[in-house]
Amino acid sequence: MSYQIKTEVFEGPLDLLLHLIKRMEIDIYDIPMAEITDQYLLYIHTMAELELDHASEYLVMSATLLSIKSKMLLPQNEEAQEEELPNEDEDPRTELVEQLIEYKRFKEAALLFQQKESARSEIFTKPPSDLSQFAGELPKAQASTVTVYDMIGAYHKLLRRKRIKQPLTAKVARPKITIQQRMDELMAALEKSEARLSFSSFFYVPDKEFIIITFLAMLELMKSNAIIVSQNHNFDEIYLSAREEPLILESS
Repeated sequence: MSYQIKTEVFEGPLDLLLHLIKRMEIDIYDIPMAEITDQYLLYIHTMAELELDHASEYLVMSATLLSIKSKMLLPQNEEAQEEELPNEDEDPRTELVEQLIEYKRFKEAALLFQQKESARSEIFTKPPSDLSQFAGELPKAQASTVTVYDMIGAYHKLLRRKRIKQPLTAKVARPKITIQQRMDELMAALEKSEARLSFSSFFYVPDKEFIIITFLAMLELMKSNAIIVSQNHNFDEIYLSAREEPLILESS
């Protein structure tokens, strides 16, 4: 019955040869057979001294290496050269090199699959859950595609424009207001207007506290679905309008 030995590093004769080629930093297409054969035999002898079992393929490879080495070391006389002119370019190492390249290709592919298997083993999935029973409890989503992130982006653009347009010295006094008071002012302006109002039109006082309170009031109105926030295209001006029939969310 055939069997295969496996050490900590090598799984076969070709694996050992690839290791020796890499360690000796030699070109796989131009293998110095004398050196590689000596190193290979040294490993085989070391295995014997350690009383490790030898697989038959290791011994076959030893014989193959010795055969190639002898062919390359034997001198050729002129008559033999003339007789072998058609095959003078044939290299006795060609078949071995092809085997090594093919083995190297499969070894690299196996390593890639091993990495993918390891990565896939860290992914856990589950079948989708049926959430239909909770559908009636969810608040109706806002019809607009504008998100809070879009609002924050518009807010930062507004601040940049305010810095550019503001005079070198300016002082505007305004009574302090709460977020709720500003929400009421925004709703009154939107309900009074027959058209949508632009986002930037509500920040008419160049005061940092007023700007922040106005922006927070807008977010609260969005959260309660009291207003509709819309945008024609990405990065365009954002517009606000009051809902004709404001949604009333049930408190949990």
